[in-house]
Amino acid sequence: MVFLGKVLSLYFISVYGCLCQEDNDQHKAILLTGPMTNQQVNGKASEGTALDTFDCTRPLPLGSRVYLEYLQSRGITHFKVPLSWAQLLPTGLSSQPQQAVVTCYQTLLKQLVEVGLQPLVVLHGSTVPEALRSRFGGWESPQLLEVFKQYAEFAFQEFGELANSWVTLSHLDELRDAEIHKALHAHINIYHHYHQLFPGRDGGISVGVKANTVPIICDTQLVVKKYFDFLSVQIQYDCTTRENLEEGLQSLMGKSGDNPILFYELNINDCSPGQLLSLTEILKELRNEDENVLGFDVVDLFEIPTADAIPKSSLQTSPSSPTYHNIWSKFATMTTSERDVFLNESFPIGFHWATSSESFKVEGGWSEDGKGETIWDCFGHENKVFDNQTADLACDSYHKVDYDVYLLRGLHVNTYQFSISWARIFPSGHQGSHSEKGVLYYDKLINALIESGIQPVVTLYHWDLPQALQDYGGWTNASIVEAFKDYADFCFSRFGDRVKIWNTFSSPWVVSHAGYGTGEHPPGVKDYVVASYQVTHNMLKSHAEAWHVYNDKHRKKQGGKVGIALNSDWAEPMDPSRPEDVAAADRYLQFMLGWFAHPIFVDGDYPTTLKTQIEQKTNECPLSEPAILPVFTVEESQRIHGTADFLGLNHYTSRLVNNSDGGCIPGPQGVGDFQAHVDPSWSSTASDWIHSAPWGLRRLLNYISAEYLNVTKVPVHITGNGMPTEYSGDSLNDTSRIEYMRSYINEALKAIHLDGIDVQRFTVQSLMDGFEGPQGYSERFGLHHVNFDLPDRPRTPKQSAYFYAEVIEKNGFASTKDFFYVQGLKNLEPKKLYSMPPSKVPSQAKVVWKKFSSQTNFQRKLYHYGIFPQGFHWGVSSSAYQIEGGWNADGKGPSVWDTFSQKPGTIPANANGDVACDSYSRLEEDLYMLRALRIKSYRFSLSWSRIFSNGQHTSLNQKGVDYYNRLIDGLLAYNITPMVTLYHWDLPQALQNLNGWDNVNMIDIFNDFCDFCFATFGDRVKFWMTFNQPHTIAWSGYGLGQIPPNVKKPGDAPYRVAHNLIKAHAKTYHTYDEKYRKSQGGLVSIALNADWIEPKDINIPREVVAADRALQFQLGWFAHPIFKNGDYPDAMKWQVGNKSELQGLSESRLPAFTEEEKAYIRGTADIFCINHYTTKIASHITARLTPQSYDYDRDLSEAEEGDSPTTAISNQRAVAWGLRRLLNWIKEEYGDPEIYITENGVATDTKSTVDDTDRIFYYKTYIDEALKAHNLDGVKVRGYIASSLMDSFEWLSGYKVGFGLHHIDFTNPNRPRTPKHSAHYYYQVIKDNGFPKPDDEKILYGQFPKGFSWSTASASYQIEGSWRAHGKGLSIWDKFTHTPLRVGNNDNGDIACDSYNKIDKDVEVLKKLKVTHYRFSISWTRVLPDGTNKHINEAGLNYYHRLLDALEAANIQPQVTLYHWDLPLALQKVGGWENETTVQRFRDYADVVFSRLGDRVKFWITLNEPYIVANLGYGYGTFAPGIVGKQYIAGHNLIKAHAEAWHVYNDKYRAKQGGLISITINSDWVEPRNPHKQEDVDAARRILQFFIGWFAHPIFNGDYNDVMKTIIRERSLAAGLPKSRLPEFKPEEIKRIKGTHDYFGFNHYTTILAFPVDFGDRQDYEGDRGAGSIQDRSWIESGSFWLKITPFGFRRILNFIKDEYGNPPIYVTENGISERGAVDLNDLHRKHYYESYINQALKALRLDGVDLRGYTAWSLMDNFEWAAGFAERFGLFFVNRSDPTLPRISKGSASRYATIITCNGFPDPALGPHECLNPEPEATSAPTVTTPVPVLPLNMVDFLGLELSAHDAELALYVIFVLLLLSVIGVIFVVYRLLRAKRKLKTTTVESLRMERM
Repeated sequence: MVFLGKVLSLYFISVYGCLCQEDNDQHKAILLTGPMTNQQVNGKASEGTALDTFDCTRPLPLGSRVYLEYLQSRGITHFKVPLSWAQLLPTGLSSQPQQAVVTCYQTLLKQLVEVGLQPLVVLHGSTVPEALRSRFGGWESPQLLEVFKQYAEFAFQEFGELANSWVTLSHLDELRDAEIHKALHAHINIYHHYHQLFPGRDGGISVGVKANTVPIICDTQLVVKKYFDFLSVQIQYDCTTRENLEEGLQSLMGKSGDNPILFYELNINDCSPGQLLSLTEILKELRNEDENVLGFDVVDLFEIPTADAIPKSSLQTSPSSPTYHNIWSKFATMTTSERDVFLNESFPIGFHWATSSESFKVEGGWSEDGKGETIWDCFGHENKVFDNQTADLACDSYHKVDYDVYLLRGLHVNTYQFSISWARIFPSGHQGSHSEKGVLYYDKLINALIESGIQPVVTLYHWDLPQALQDYGGWTNASIVEAFKDYADFCFSRFGDRVKIWNTFSSPWVVSHAGYGTGEHPPGVKDYVVASYQVTHNMLKSHAEAWHVYNDKHRKKQGGKVGIALNSDWAEPMDPSRPEDVAAADRYLQFMLGWFAHPIFVDGDYPTTLKTQIEQKTNECPLSEPAILPVFTVEESQRIHGTADFLGLNHYTSRLVNNSDGGCIPGPQGVGDFQAHVDPSWSSTASDWIHSAPWGLRRLLNYISAEYLNVTKVPVHITGNGMPTEYSGDSLNDTSRIEYMRSYINEALKAIHLDGIDVQRFTVQSLMDGFEGPQGYSERFGLHHVNFDLPDRPRTPKQSAYFYAEVIEKNGFASTKDFFYVQGLKNLEPKKLYSMPPSKVPSQAKVVWKKFSSQTNFQRKLYHYGIFPQGFHWGVSSSAYQIEGGWNADGKGPSVWDTFSQKPGTIPANANGDVACDSYSRLEEDLYMLRALRIKSYRFSLSWSRIFSNGQHTSLNQKGVDYYNRLIDGLLAYNITPMVTLYHWDLPQALQNLNGWDNVNMIDIFNDFCDFCFATFGDRVKFWMTFNQPHTIAWSGYGLGQIPPNVKKPGDAPYRVAHNLIKAHAKTYHTYDEKYRKSQGGLVSIALNADWIEPKDINIPREVVAADRALQFQLGWFAHPIFKNGDYPDAMKWQVGNKSELQGLSESRLPAFTEEEKAYIRGTADIFCINHYTTKIASHITARLTPQSYDYDRDLSEAEEGDSPTTAISNQRAVAWGLRRLLNWIKEEYGDPEIYITENGVATDTKSTVDDTDRIFYYKTYIDEALKAHNLDGVKVRGYIASSLMDSFEWLSGYKVGFGLHHIDFTNPNRPRTPKHSAHYYYQVIKDNGFPKPDDEKILYGQFPKGFSWSTASASYQIEGSWRAHGKGLSIWDKFTHTPLRVGNNDNGDIACDSYNKIDKDVEVLKKLKVTHYRFSISWTRVLPDGTNKHINEAGLNYYHRLLDALEAANIQPQVTLYHWDLPLALQKVGGWENETTVQRFRDYADVVFSRLGDRVKFWITLNEPYIVANLGYGYGTFAPGIVGKQYIAGHNLIKAHAEAWHVYNDKYRAKQGGLISITINSDWVEPRNPHKQEDVDAARRILQFFIGWFAHPIFNGDYNDVMKTIIRERSLAAGLPKSRLPEFKPEEIKRIKGTHDYFGFNHYTTILAFPVDFGDRQDYEGDRGAGSIQDRSWIESGSFWLKITPFGFRRILNFIKDEYGNPPIYVTENGISERGAVDLNDLHRKHYYESYINQALKALRLDGVDLRGYTAWSLMDNFEWAAGFAERFGLFFVNRSDPTLPRISKGSASRYATIITCNGFPDPALGPHECLNPEPEATSAPTVTTPVPVLPLNMVDFLGLELSAHDAELALYVIFVLLLLSVIGVIFVVYRLLRAKRKLKTTTVESLRMERM
């Protein structure tokens, strides 16, 4: 019989093949077997059971799936499943099913469908079960008929989706006649109900009868063919009776009419093999002749073995699933060449091109802003990663959103997939720990993506579980499902309005396998028996819950999609000829992909193969179960099934799989009985597990589509594909990655085009190199290289990035034309320039100096917020020789720069432009940068000798033309306007051999070149510049001889060359105007250069004339002929003409234009293009006549503007304000033209690579000056071009300096381009179209709370004077100021403001301010002269009593500082604050003051700014007492002294006096210099902790902060010290110090920018802090070098105090600004300061919830400012020190502050004028008259009551002296004449007397 079975098997397969080969697949033969019996499955029959049909009274038997797969592999198509009515519904009621039985049948039906067998479900046999008969009766009972109908409806509901073919009653013929009729009635009802439920479904419903009963049934009047879809017939045939089976069957079919027949049972007895073969021939014949025969029961035709009869090997190597077998078979016959053929086609329109990152791999910021610790953080910190690396910083993406999005724009992806860090959102993993700052990071990232046109795809979980959740078991704990649901719900709610595609998980298999199985990944659990499977179980449920949350709560409103990204290799059988290897490959996929995909996409449960294998292993290994698979409940399965809107696929590699016996070893290979291998011929990568086998992707996609998506039609998203390279070697030229990507992307394309797979996205893994798990940074997956050795983490595109961008641009691999023509470019309308009269000398534009030169520094630097008009042209620039390289490539001819730079010694380091940036070969790389910047215009120049190799048309080089065509087309493809310079200094050497620009023939030659360019490129180029900086060409090239052609003829050649250049420009302009403008509609101009020139003294007319002359000689030389009248400016003609004549020449060295030439030249520019970099100071001189020189012709000298920052190029300082003035000068001088700034930028040296803060400051200030010119002055600025796109060959500097927004590594042959910080900054400026007013700068209207304290302040030593009066002792400041070279100008506080004697004057000005409080300090030595309480100086105390009396009379509350730096000298002699006894002395002093003044003072400050005392007094030694290096011990004692004073007050006086007492701590706010850099962020944090935290932390939080303690201790020990240099508080001291505050007293003035500095082993405060600071150049200065106006910082540090120290009540006890130099009572800068800072305080209070109680302006009046003496003035009142009475004179700021106080804030002007703004009437009592001291503007002097300039006053003095001299001479003359007259009179009298006598 065994042999018979084998023979029949073979024959039956052939019959089956014949039966199935029909033209129409709908009529394939049914080959039926079943039902399942316990004996077949278990090998033994159940006792007392005849048929022993499996009835689900017990769980589905083990091995059932293997058994069914075996049947399917033998050709069986259908399987009978008789249901047990009595078991399913024991009570008969459908509302009371036996659920376990229902589930069992569902499982069986699912298994059948999964293995490819169709169920034939039988509702019942015939006889009513006894339990139901006893309750409802037999078939004759109507009640039973209704119950049977309900049973059928129940069965359809539970199993209808799994079965298409049904039999109501399989043995109808067993009933009696009456019962048959009733049963048929029931069948008909069920038939109708079935077709109502499942209209049009294949299969149908039937009844079963014996063959001999068919005529009876068919003749019954009740039943006609329409009441069954086919007839199930039972045949019994005995070969011994030799009946004619064929005739019987023919008769049977005749009786059934057209009704299809299924031979449901075929019982054959006593037949030999030959007879069986004859029988099958009969059946075959019937099937061929009559298609109404659906098929046959083949149980007896084909011996079906029981499970135990199947060889074990067959069970272990169960046949592959139909899906896998079909897919594998489809591709198995392909040859290698067929498999690898490349498809040159495009992806579908709208295809999603993406790249990706994962939070823990790139973000860094592992503990920033409250982020919780993740399992990866712990893993790294436990040194479990390669080389002990961590993800603490990673790529620093947490601070680099702009950097990352820049890369994405450059790549041109339309989609970016990233994951959210669960612990950054919910640090503990639970919703209650929400971190808003973490949320804001993702808000910023998402918004930045959308602004850049990039769709965000968000993965909720990519492996970085919050450690807090792992502490409770992580994914093994079922409670995590709810936690993940909450987390997902939050993300959907917060980000779902912008995020439309979500992955719940990415590669969850890795989590289960490596995290909880092998333990290779965190959390490092090694439990593949239980944990790994439990983790999968919980992740699947978590995924489902997240999907349902979205579906139920968010989908309708947000309209997004939620899926899951599953990872899978493709599995290929190692030996294709072995079925067991094919089956093993299928199992590999089921254990990897099916583990997750099957529950979600198929049926809500694990794949049967997986379950079967585990069941089998459980039986085989009773003592050591290798796997325990959790079971889903029915409800869980239903909830999981279908929970994906797409299937995300992460695929990297393939495996060769063979069958093996895994034994009892846990893990997929052991349980799955397979082993995985790789083909040695596959390309390897840096990772052991990734080998390149691209064809596997196509096969896997086909498999996924067939296995998982054939029912649930959702698309496939390839969510991850990539390969790693080594971290060493040539990391940028990653050709292996390019080949990998090219092949894999093409396989996806094949799957779409050739196989019809719905793939909608391809994601390259990854955007940039990152932290790759256990491998750390040793494996690099990125399209962008990240330098992890640098704190900037610079990102540089690899060659693969450019390749991917090209694929995206083409949308695949379809060939495209080299060039394309862009239709519809907008023609530009030129503004007609009209003739203008020549400039006067000086020009009318001198009004610019009058308008601007008298500006104060405040007015000049006040930042202007606003935007440019829509359509403003933002661009970047380059030039051919500087970037292209390829100096002799493809037929290019040499230029003068080639010749010059190739001579050794001409350029530093013998640099040249032979390669430069290699842009000629790297066009795509340049376009990448331009795309990333999102600029609107790109200015570049054409290389004349690349187009005409010898400069003339006859040498046309088409390859050069092709390069520029590709460049122009590439720009237009990204909506970038080409701005083309025709000549940028690189003259063809062949033309220089003809004397270059000194040859008049060059005019026509240049015109020919331009004509060709207009004709060739003008259809796409609408913006032309003929020359770049002709001044440089003429003067530097032909005068100084510094640049090629190096002609040194300074007297005449520059003028001739300029003459020819101007005429060449004009001719070119006319050529365009006449031949091309009408058709092309472009603009033509010339790019001129000019520095701004400021007169040395604006008040000296000839200096103004000199400045104007300088501009005319530089800018006017070319602009005047073109923009005004066709001729040179008169200033030039006059100067050169006169000089020439003085030099004995017959004519001017400046050539003259004919009238025709003037007319031809005039107006030959459509716009004004200006290049500008710096400002110079001009002064008139009389220059030499010999040698002849353009320079000497100018009669002026130029100097740098010395107050501005230097740059990497000498004599090119960054003087931003000059740009605004230059633009105004152009407006005034040239008739208000439209202006394009065509070059502006700054050079930095090679040390400055990507972190170019100076360049940011430059652009920030220069662009703002252009904005001022446009918005405030009405200058028609139309565009701004930053110079330059990238570092390049910088002419005579070679590569020593760089102007670029991108850093180029010129030592690398790839010339990698890395964006600098400035590139991201410039992008933001472009995006904002200028500088929109930030929220920080917007005023908040509103009031402070009622009772808010308004105060102003002073300090005893700074104002009191009387340093030895009435018993006062000496302080350390008395000694310090009397020590030479300690204080500026040798000032001291001996008199100061003489407040000791002017209480009434001080209180008088306080009343003017309207303050409610006055803060002053007590002089310790005025009360206790020697610092101890041995002697109390009553006279000193009396002074303070009188002051308090006066304040009380004025209704002003005192705020008293006990110590404001003036330590008694006697105490300093014994160590001062270094000596701990000073703590007790201070306590005693405080006790005295409290006891004597406390009844009148309710607000006490113990110490003012202990930081200054400790660090400047005892650390740097710049303040008294001048000690160096002892700041920590001094600070330690200061803190203890404060605490003791507080306790004295608290213990002895508080109850009675009821006051408040605390300390005043000062601090700047600190911002990172580069906010995108963790290192700078850390430096800022360190400075804050070493500044405010030094003193605040012990007092408010207890002990020094951890930052200080850790750093100082570690550095001290590293230096060999036995302990930390920072003293330690004892536990009792910590307890005594902590909480010694009633409020937070706070002094604040400014903000700084921090960056790290390594001071080496330096053991001091600076070395410990490890940070430096700078200030932003755009911030307005004050009279103090350290103080810049930065209002935003005030609000931020108030918030810092709130967050860091528990939101204590805050009193701002000092805030103000200084000035120095000439006095201006209209102190605009101080008014601005107070308005801005106080408004920021209001924002902190009203918007941020800061508990701000009071504000104090520093200071009441100008006073002694410590080491600065009286030079720095902070006062609201000016103290005139030239007047012995020291009058206090109100400044404008005093009035403004008084108004703010009166209004208690800032009334909203929209509500109308507020009464507080009305000035109060003057007091009626006669005020004390103080003669005001006139304060004059800068550069003005008082001369005899007149305000004159110094120069005019000097002239007046001379005139008066002359008049006085003349008057004296006149008086002498008169006296002389009088004397003579008197003498003559006397003589006459004498003579008269003599005559009389005679």
